[in-house]
Amino acid sequence: MTRLSLQPPIIEEAGPGWLIPAHPEPLAEGPGSLRLALMARHSLIGVWTRDSYAARDFAMRLLRRQVCVFNDPASVKAVFVNGAEVFERKGAMMRRALAPLLGDGLFISDGGTWRRRRPLVADIAHKTQVPFYAPMMTGAVAEMLAGWRGGAVVNLLPAMAELTAQIIARSIFGTRLGAGALEGIVHGFGRYQAGIDSFNLPFFLGASEGWPVGRGRAMRAAIAEVHGVVEHVITEHIAGRGEHGSMVDLLVRRMQRSPELGLDVQALRNEAATIFMAGHETTAATLTWAFYLLAKAPWAEAALHAELDAVLGDREPTAGDVPRLPYARAVIEEALRLYPPVPILPRQSREATQVGGIAVEKDALVLVVPWVLHRSPDLWDQPMHFRPERFLEGPSPVPYSYIPFSAGPRICAGLNFGLTEAILCLAMVARAFRLRLAPGFVAEPVCRLSLRPRKPIMVELEARA
Repeated sequence: MTRLSLQPPIIEEAGPGWLIPAHPEPLAEGPGSLRLALMARHSLIGVWTRDSYAARDFAMRLLRRQVCVFNDPASVKAVFVNGAEVFERKGAMMRRALAPLLGDGLFISDGGTWRRRRPLVADIAHKTQVPFYAPMMTGAVAEMLAGWRGGAVVNLLPAMAELTAQIIARSIFGTRLGAGALEGIVHGFGRYQAGIDSFNLPFFLGASEGWPVGRGRAMRAAIAEVHGVVEHVITEHIAGRGEHGSMVDLLVRRMQRSPELGLDVQALRNEAATIFMAGHETTAATLTWAFYLLAKAPWAEAALHAELDAVLGDREPTAGDVPRLPYARAVIEEALRLYPPVPILPRQSREATQVGGIAVEKDALVLVVPWVLHRSPDLWDQPMHFRPERFLEGPSPVPYSYIPFSAGPRICAGLNFGLTEAILCLAMVARAFRLRLAPGFVAEPVCRLSLRPRKPIMVELEARA
């Protein structure tokens, strides 16, 4: 069987004033264990049946592992909030896939390590810090736009990835990080994600922790590339040669002030690498999908331009403008609903327990799936449509039906940083250019670790008058 025969077709429909953007057609029936395993190696979002999108919970067995999917908002709360200690651990597959690169970084740590470091990372990314980082955001966008010209063709995801890498690198490491070092860390992350296999077959054969992922020469080189840059920057800060106010500077000062936290160079490296990965990858994907949606929905693009012209005119936005750009925020929120950067949030049950009507086994793989939850017809009006106005009009989403940043104690510590970054980047790019897709182009969203387009999204730049 070929990859194409295993995967469902991509559906996209549009008409005057409406858009159902690209998504895999839901399956009519379950794919069976073998096909499911093969499909999951390519993408984790094409495996869901039509019934999966209902706001209900269900369990199945994949080989020797119980898999529980919670798609009822009450059960989502039960897993992420009420049962946070039982479901604290990320799924073994995710931990195994990311541990070689991130070590015991906050994203995949748990227990005492997570409890000690969560307040530390939350402090440096707190919303009160965002105005300090905002000029780094707008400065990076201005530099990118200075190199863009009307009529040029841009590969959207790499362009947004380079932009967000500049922003998060300056925020974490300081503005003096050289171009070569930045290129090295971005290149290393890209090579790592391209080479990692996030489907850990031994976990489903009964190994509660799965097996360590292979580290071939290319993987070892990618890890060394990232770790080398981060460790050098941290060493410079410890020696007093770092940049005041950067996230690493704050981490190092906390390490020196609070030795009881047990932070050493390796721990600081793991946290800095985790912040970089989360801040770089997720916002780049969000912006890529937001511009894809706007290019497919000219009425939404026009509404965004009208807001930007009225609020900003010819000047660049600041952090203080973000509350005055509700439509820009709604575009980002709707992009996060339709294309959540982390479309599957896995947990591993520490003990046998009950959630809703499901008896969850010890070491079960527990899944909350924003990709499915955000598209449930039981929870959303026109769930497959791109409608930014849903975040401006009518009632708020049902609690725990909209979780692009997760929920509960493990909600993303960089939520406010990421939202502000995405809104400012969207505003500056859209104020200067329209991004035009080739006629008939349809993206194919796929997910291994994060949600990305399989094929390059090429856009032609059209300068706005």
